[in-house]
Amino acid sequence: MKYTEAQLEQAFISLLETEGYQYIDGKQLQRSSNQEVLIKEDLRAFLLKRYPDLEEIELESLVNELAFQSASDLYESNKYICKLLADGFIFKRNNPSKKDLHIRFIDIKDISKNSFKIVNQLEIQGTELRIPDLILYINGIPVVVFEFKTAIEEEITIHDAYKQLTIRYRRDIPELMKYNVFCVISDGVNNKSGTVFSPYEFYYGWNKITGDEKKALTGIETTTSIVHGMLNQKRLVDIIHHFVLFPDTSKNELKILARYPQYYAANKLYQNILKHRKPEGDGKGGTYFGATGCGKSYTMLYLSRLLMRSTDFASPTIIIISDRTDLDDQLSKDFTNAKDFIGDENIINIESRADLRSRLRGRESGGVFLTTVQKFAEDAEILSDRTNIICISDEAHRSQVNLDLKVKIDDEKGVTKSYGFAKYLHDSLPNATYVGFTGTPIDKTLEVFGDVVDQYTMFESVNDEITVRLVYEGRAAKVNLDYNKVQEIENYYENAAAEGASEYHVEASQKAIAKMEVVLGDSDRIKAIAKDFIEHYEGRLQENATVAGKVMFVCASRGIAYKLYQELLALRPEWGDIKLADGLTDKEQKEIKPIERVKMIMTRNKDDEKELWDLLGNKDERKELDRQFKQIKSNFKIAIVVDMWLTGFDVPFLDTIYIDKPLQTHNLIQTISRVNRKYEGKDRGLVVDYIGIKKNLNKALGMFNNQTADDDFEDIAQAEVIVRDQLDLLRQFFHQFDSSAYFKGLPVERLQCLNKASELVLKTEESEKLFVNITKKLKSAYNLVSGSELFTYKEVEEIHFYFAVSSIVRKLTKGEAPDTAQMNAKVAKLVEEAIISEGVEEIFKLDDNKANTIDLFNDKFIEKISNLELPNTKIKILERLLKQTINDFKKVNKVKGQDFSERLQSIINRYNERSEGDILDYEGIQFDTAEQMIELIIKLRAEMDSFQDLGIDYEEKAFYDILDMICKQYGFEFDNDKMLELAREIKKIVDNTAKYPDWNDRDDIKAQLKMDIIVKLHEFGYPPITQEDVYKNVLEQAENFKKNR
Repeated sequence: MKYTEAQLEQAFISLLETEGYQYIDGKQLQRSSNQEVLIKEDLRAFLLKRYPDLEEIELESLVNELAFQSASDLYESNKYICKLLADGFIFKRNNPSKKDLHIRFIDIKDISKNSFKIVNQLEIQGTELRIPDLILYINGIPVVVFEFKTAIEEEITIHDAYKQLTIRYRRDIPELMKYNVFCVISDGVNNKSGTVFSPYEFYYGWNKITGDEKKALTGIETTTSIVHGMLNQKRLVDIIHHFVLFPDTSKNELKILARYPQYYAANKLYQNILKHRKPEGDGKGGTYFGATGCGKSYTMLYLSRLLMRSTDFASPTIIIISDRTDLDDQLSKDFTNAKDFIGDENIINIESRADLRSRLRGRESGGVFLTTVQKFAEDAEILSDRTNIICISDEAHRSQVNLDLKVKIDDEKGVTKSYGFAKYLHDSLPNATYVGFTGTPIDKTLEVFGDVVDQYTMFESVNDEITVRLVYEGRAAKVNLDYNKVQEIENYYENAAAEGASEYHVEASQKAIAKMEVVLGDSDRIKAIAKDFIEHYEGRLQENATVAGKVMFVCASRGIAYKLYQELLALRPEWGDIKLADGLTDKEQKEIKPIERVKMIMTRNKDDEKELWDLLGNKDERKELDRQFKQIKSNFKIAIVVDMWLTGFDVPFLDTIYIDKPLQTHNLIQTISRVNRKYEGKDRGLVVDYIGIKKNLNKALGMFNNQTADDDFEDIAQAEVIVRDQLDLLRQFFHQFDSSAYFKGLPVERLQCLNKASELVLKTEESEKLFVNITKKLKSAYNLVSGSELFTYKEVEEIHFYFAVSSIVRKLTKGEAPDTAQMNAKVAKLVEEAIISEGVEEIFKLDDNKANTIDLFNDKFIEKISNLELPNTKIKILERLLKQTINDFKKVNKVKGQDFSERLQSIINRYNERSEGDILDYEGIQFDTAEQMIELIIKLRAEMDSFQDLGIDYEEKAFYDILDMICKQYGFEFDNDKMLELAREIKKIVDNTAKYPDWNDRDDIKAQLKMDIIVKLHEFGYPPITQEDVYKNVLEQAENFKKNR
């Protein structure tokens, strides 16, 4: 028995009932109309119970505060309503003698005072009638919408559920979605949540119930975790209250729903700070260990809101401390654009220690200040001795935990003492409570901030699809590196790290630089690296194996970086040309500047030669480079870096990093994490190693993730195995197919071979699915190895043959343009020629033209289709064009359009469901199917012209067909001439109604429309039993006309 969407829906209802939700069948819900989505009686009951002295007019005003919010700008209305649900608002009483009320629509303190209901299959009329699978209500407010899909049909996925919510429901029933806090999509195996504004990639699972489980749940178990975890009543109210973030301003409808690791971490840290705050506690608020890229900055924001909104802390002052010399720009932007969310207008970047002192002086509470740890070394005076100061350390490691005394003995200067930055920080704010956020905790982190309160490893982040898996490719052997000499440099780095020095201070050691320049900066080695890098990079570009061609190259020193830059330009001088990327819109041309392909990202040094000085630019110019690199279409593709951009620099579409620098522990994890961010079309991040970091990588992953590189990384060799496995499967698939003409034949023979291969794939629905799935896996793995030399020329040609066939199949079945992202330029051109050679492209040009539908079905057009030689190809084209044309016809005549849609589906089903015995007459079945489709075209053309024979216009014909259909449904006869006249009269009634632009949003006008139709039906003697059906169908058709005229 199939596990259907309805059964999944019932499973969710049963689970939610165990959480205390009351279930109501949507068909039984009492409403004034099916346009109403609030359960107003529940909302009124809650408000009266919480505020018993409300006057009736005040009660209605509060209900209308939600109900009358316009949904025309869905983002702004949703932002406003979500804020009302989270924070409430001040309500001025009708009677001036009564105190203002702080109104909350949800009781956040006593959960039992709220009404929790789930309603399934509720019909909601907007511009279209939509029926969400399940809606979760709190106090009559629809805060969560569920959409289910079955897991057993391969072609249907939760992505279809996502599109239903974020496209159809958003477009057609915004009145529901304006209240929506978040959505849940599920097929029973995959269960994810996100907002109506979130890209699909940012829908995530809720894979723990309490947050204390050692292992996250997976697969079908996540149905339980999302219900008992996220949708537990207390937790759901907490999420609505504290864990839905709208920035103060957003150009791209940003709404951020906390993921489960962020939710649990923020709450655990809050409780730990409460327990350890001074003066009663030790001031060690705890350490949060979270994988780089898992969203720690948002966890800080959620924690800051919890602290600032808490009565326990009496509006604390929060100081966010970064470990970088320059304040983290992204962290700063996130916080300064979240004043409303945190609940404090004073969120300020601190320029200096004196600036911080002046802002803290006389302040007893409030304020969020962002600064760097280095500013605390400027003097030793106490900044504040208050106890309600919370210091949150971003990337707490080394300089922020170094409390030790250092003694230096110099023959000239004598003995000098110094302390780490952390000592000065703690002396400046002696009674503060300190919290550490880090992706790489060490023992000293725990000494300063306290034990790890919660953790989320790189391994977990990848498994939860929050970050992408990384792939390691070693290429050190190609550049003649002496490993004994590299070990000397590594020893220096280890010593420097032990002393708590940042790379900036490592670079200050001229002795170390000189040694490094000799080994890593050898001219022959740099030439070899430049040559290999170009081959690797351009190979990946040619194979379209990279999202945007953006890469970062990490060098060991400024001098080496400059040598590499010069060598790259010597080999590719055009990379130094200032160019604007092709194909930019007018808007993009204002944002994206002409720029070189390769740039160095380093600060200037006072001893730099003039050319280097000019190349590096000043601070403002570096900020512009930052902005341009983050533009996906910018010509700036290759960033050569030493230290900058290795932490806190997020470019989601950056998918490749080249490393030629000895890196240890924390810095290594931070560096490779530049390529682990999610982005559409990005399956993996690639780490290319020119120096031999694998040993250190294993060590770092073992320290911070309890994993090894083999656990957290895919080696390039693993990708090679996948490619070879998929190649073997494809060879079996085509084992009886002669593809020699593609590889050895003349151009025309190659084109014919591609089209015949596509025809083989399309032989059955199963063969098509199998082929598409194999080539998808092949492409994903091949992207990772395309820059290597693991495959022979012959094998690469074979791979691209399969990609070419795949692209033609998608063109035929889905109407997509040839997918050049799946093939190199040479093969892409061949695919386009193959489509043209078969006569397919000319037909698709007609299709894409979207001209008058009837013109698509003239005799000449039908003849072109009939002349296509490949039968499976012909059937796929006919199917797709018929579907599109019938969908267009539905906009004009819904009844007849639906009739033709069912006829077409019947033909398709018969073709797809043919038995094995039918294979003997396979050609006959193909011929019959194509003939039936062409016959349907002719009938559709006749139907579209039929209004002329009846002496009515095409709109009147739509109403005539409604009347005729209902006659047949109810089994009664009605005079045809009278029916034609009645159709004309209904058209007049509808036209009279449509003179009001907002008629379909007004219940009074629709009520009048219904009455006018009933009266007219009575005048013509049309049976009364049909009145409701006639009205419903006429209303739908009238709304169709309104949308499509």
